[in-house]
Amino acid sequence: MMNKEKTRIITTFALLAAMLTGCATLEAPVELPDEALALGPVQADPHLVSEAADDYDIWTRVREGYGLIGRTHPGVEADIRWYARHQKYLDRVAERAENYLFFILEEVEKRGMPTEMALLPVVESAFHPFAYSHGRAAGIWQFIPYTGRRYGMKQDWWYDGRRDIYASTHGALNYLTDLHRRLGGDWLLALAAYNSGEGNVRKALRRAARAGRGSDFWSIRRYLPRETRGYVPKLLAISAIVLEPDAHGVSLLSIPDRPVITKVDIDSQIDLALVSDLADLPLEEVYRINPGFNRWATSPNGPHYIMLPIDNAEVFQANLVDVPANQWVRWKRYRIRSGDSLELIAQRHHTTVSELRKVNRIRGHTIRAGHHLIIPVASQHYRDYGLTADARRAKKQHRPRNGEKIVHLVRAGDTLWDLARKHKISVYKLAKWNSMAPRDPLVTGQRIVIWSQLGKQAAIDPRNFRIPVEGANSRRIRYSVRNGDSLSRISAKFNVSVSQLLRWNSRLKGQKYLQPGQRLTLYVNPASQSS
Repeated sequence: MMNKEKTRIITTFALLAAMLTGCATLEAPVELPDEALALGPVQADPHLVSEAADDYDIWTRVREGYGLIGRTHPGVEADIRWYARHQKYLDRVAERAENYLFFILEEVEKRGMPTEMALLPVVESAFHPFAYSHGRAAGIWQFIPYTGRRYGMKQDWWYDGRRDIYASTHGALNYLTDLHRRLGGDWLLALAAYNSGEGNVRKALRRAARAGRGSDFWSIRRYLPRETRGYVPKLLAISAIVLEPDAHGVSLLSIPDRPVITKVDIDSQIDLALVSDLADLPLEEVYRINPGFNRWATSPNGPHYIMLPIDNAEVFQANLVDVPANQWVRWKRYRIRSGDSLELIAQRHHTTVSELRKVNRIRGHTIRAGHHLIIPVASQHYRDYGLTADARRAKKQHRPRNGEKIVHLVRAGDTLWDLARKHKISVYKLAKWNSMAPRDPLVTGQRIVIWSQLGKQAAIDPRNFRIPVEGANSRRIRYSVRNGDSLSRISAKFNVSVSQLLRWNSRLKGQKYLQPGQRLTLYVNPASQSS
């Protein structure tokens, strides 16, 4: 039942009651035209704003649109019992869902889908916007990179549309709709295919047919991957909990059935700290509502929109008028030094080589000492952007665990598998500690935290020291130059300056190129690896 129908029914009963009790008048709700729902100058998405009643709980609306069958199947009972025993888990899920559930439910209803689909992020990610799985799936809908791109989710250094609530919700529901159509109109089969792929479901259907079994989910379940066998029952179980929480001894945190966030279009890249200031919204909350942004600003390549709470969106738009577009991002004039490269400069300034090349109209990779670059820079210290991809990874990496902490600087040829085997740990644990998936590639110069089971002997490789420091506690090491090495690459690898390298190796002065096999002296501080 849609909101307009509910409002009309409630109003009808209220009018009848007023007539019977002799009340003189009763104000009926006024239906505003769609254009009146926009927030003044804010270009709000009409699907994110509707006339929902403030006192109407959204769980009631979810229940009224149910369309799946199977909640009473014996295969669902164990999952129902699990949810019923974990009230705190249900509370956490509801708290996370509060920002997103209204928008998701609106999109589900718009497509005529069973409203149980709005609960699918509970199964996928527990509504955690920054969820990342061992299978390289990201966001509340848990898209892998390929399927995300296929359904319109851009992914680059600045932005990952798989975590964008707006983009990923549209993509997920479109994907489910396509699967439903291709699999004979069976929603349970569509859900199974969403989890394990359409190919696996079709293979299971063929095996079931050869065995003389039916073509519904329960008939083919035994032929599906292990995870998928439990995936559909989990959704049916959480829908049973939402349907009758009292019967299962739990309660659901109330979420009003009204819009919470709106989509605000902007014209170009903008610093998220500026968004925070203009919208009068904490920076961490900006990231939680816009989890698709990886860095300190929106992507220069788009999409050019942000999601904001409705009231804050109005404040943001009013304040943004007073800020010229060329001040939405700060710019720095940087003088190129000897030994610099575009890669090193981009790394130091938290931007990308492609962005430096585009802004400075550089066609290749050649830059000259003494020339200048214009570089986009954050308006606040990078530590203040506490929910960027790098900040979230660092927080996870430095969480205390069992073992000897090693910070390993990735070299050419390194793999997670080899590092895990060397330090006698699980590759899945190693990936999880570093906010990665086991199949994610390593990048030369990347820092990987390892909680080694080999003890202190694992720390003897000086290339693993995190922040080399020259001083009383430093260790003097010898480094053998490899093919492709340069002073800038070596300085970046050990987090030291080119001037320090030249000071420690005076014979390099006047030498134009390093030679493979040449030995250099560096100073590193072993104690700094645990900082």
